[in-house]
Amino acid sequence: MPASILGEVDDRLEAEVIRDRITRLGCPSCGSAHVAQVLGDNGGISYVCTACGHSWS
Repeated sequence: MPASILGEVDDRLEAEVIRDRITRLGCPSCGSAHVAQVLGDNGGISYVCTACGHSWS
């Protein structure tokens, strides 16, 4: 198999993994999928539920 085809398969699999992670993210407090990713004060990543206001990292 040519390297370009292998690279394309790897890219598609990586995109599926990323998409799967995004669709599984839900608020641990209310279960809503309406979650925003925000940058924290120390440069870390945090999440905020836009439905109930709960935040976590």
